[in-house]
Amino acid sequence: MDHKQLWDKCLIEIESNLSKQNFITWFKNTHISKEDSGTIFVGVPNEFVKDWLFNKYHKLISKTITINMPAARSVEYIVAKYEANQSPIKEIEIKVTTPTNTLPLQDLYINKDDNLNPRYIFETFIVGNFNELAYAAAQAIIKNPGRSYNPFFVYGPTGLGKTHLIQAIGNSIKQKFPEKKVHYIMLEKFASDLVATFQSYQANKSNVFNAFKEKYRKYDVLIIDDIQFIGKMEKTQEELFHLFNIMHESNRQIIFSSDKHPNYIPGLEDRLKSRFSQGMIVDIIEPDYESRLAILTTKAKTLCIPLSDEFKGALEYIASMVQGNIRELEGSLNAVVCQIQLKNRDISLNEVKNIIKNHIKPKKQVSIDEVVRLITDFYNLKESSLYEKTRRKEIVRARQVVMYILRENFNVSYPLIGQKLGGKDHTTVIHSYEKVKRDLKTDPLLGQEIDQIKLLFS
Repeated sequence: MDHKQLWDKCLIEIESNLSKQNFITWFKNTHISKEDSGTIFVGVPNEFVKDWLFNKYHKLISKTITINMPAARSVEYIVAKYEANQSPIKEIEIKVTTPTNTLPLQDLYINKDDNLNPRYIFETFIVGNFNELAYAAAQAIIKNPGRSYNPFFVYGPTGLGKTHLIQAIGNSIKQKFPEKKVHYIMLEKFASDLVATFQSYQANKSNVFNAFKEKYRKYDVLIIDDIQFIGKMEKTQEELFHLFNIMHESNRQIIFSSDKHPNYIPGLEDRLKSRFSQGMIVDIIEPDYESRLAILTTKAKTLCIPLSDEFKGALEYIASMVQGNIRELEGSLNAVVCQIQLKNRDISLNEVKNIIKNHIKPKKQVSIDEVVRLITDFYNLKESSLYEKTRRKEIVRARQVVMYILRENFNVSYPLIGQKLGGKDHTTVIHSYEKVKRDLKTDPLLGQEIDQIKLLFS
């Protein structure tokens, strides 16, 4: 098939994985520009789209092209002109219909002025060991926005309540300070606004960037979600840098969320890392058993499910077995509640086990060699260096972290760890494990490193 036919087939597959608006925003006026020795060059209208496709959709694009053209070995992106009337993507018209009956669930409506969801409030936010520092910082910000912990940067794996937390801050500030203008936005929308501005600038040959800047500089509180995708988006980073400076200097609150610490966002400029570090950077980790049970109990109450002894037993079982993020917990609970409502009775523990068996992730089997490889890659060391007899600090630290992770996360025996890491005595392994455990209490950088390494095995 020719390039156009190939890309048309790919777009059909890509569209099925995206919302219509995202599909149009990022794939309109794209095409396959050329092929060279197995490398497919996807033509895009500008640098913004090029950066975004590479950072956000590269895996999806590569997979789709490979399925439709097995001979393809790699995919690259180039800025290349493409006539609008050739584009296989058509604009969509979004029709809004007024329901005949007014919906009673008013908390499902997003405020169009600030993008905040009213259901994200602290009354429904469960606080535990896994997020108490982030919660405490949030409360301080609400009391004195723009001056306490500015900027506020919260990070952690997906599904742990980061969006709930940062939107709850926005809703609380709105309630306490009605005169303040609060705005929540996903980074993707922030970047697409910039793309639209850039395209308008090219078409009209007029300077409309000031309009973009003024749009965001009018807010007293700006909340940007999923900032981790900003890496390598040079123009977006530049505009955010200038916006940050203006807002910070005028004591207006800036809040970010990310799935990783800013130091580990690929392609993030040092000047932005420095700006993020000026305020408060705090992580949210996976909840422990007590926190998981509290989350499930609170969710059950909001669903008006009576807390019978049988149902409490079901909640305890779910909390003990589903050890992932909060979304997975709620998904398991919803599945159980659905069966209770369908059968109009309490269900047995065996029934609960059968319902949620597909929600329980099997523990990932990782070899010791793979742990060594991933951790040495993280520290930019050669695998062989871990087995050397050396006192170089960076190698000793990495070796101790490997021993700690093998014991803490995978419950490998001390003798086996020692045997696999160069025939070391098990007492050396115990000493290394205990040392890392002690250092985690006083060394926040080590804690951040361990958290990032654990994500490699999730």
